[in-house]
Amino acid sequence: MAVGKSVIGHQLSQQLGVPFVDTDAIIVEHHGTIADIFAGRGEHAFREIEARTVARAIEAADISGAVVSLGGGAVLDSGTQQLLGDCTVVYLECDAGTVAERIARNTGRPLLAGDAMARWETLFAARRPVYERLADVVIDVRTGTVAEIALDVEERLREYAALKEEVQK
Repeated sequence: MAVGKSVIGHQLSQQLGVPFVDTDAIIVEHHGTIADIFAGRGEHAFREIEARTVARAIEAADISGAVVSLGGGAVLDSGTQQLLGDCTVVYLECDAGTVAERIARNTGRPLLAGDAMARWETLFAARRPVYERLADVVIDVRTGTVAEIALDVEERLREYAALKEEVQK
């Protein structure tokens, strides 16, 4: 949450010449704001909507290719984890100090109500093992511009693809 998935993903998609799909944006477009979904229907309903949205996005990306950005909690769903097993997953690694300013500017994150940084740290501690387990490529996003990070992601993806191809031979 707040590590730059959307902006880095968008930049990467432009570099690669493929569509960019932000599952949170799709949810907002079809169901209203995430904060409103949480307030009106609860987190469980949001997670169900999210899992279906992610599944459709992954299926479409598998057919035509795309950079897909998932919400920070999407990977907690076991079905999503299984779908990601067939994808190349990039984990944008960050820390609380780096995201603190972004979180302070954005009050529309329902899971960060109250002490936002304490909540972020709690969520991250719970999610980090899942991120690390699912990741094929890990990118440190604590330093660098969006363009620099996206170039790093592209380079690391090419290295990963070459290594994967070599292993399959």
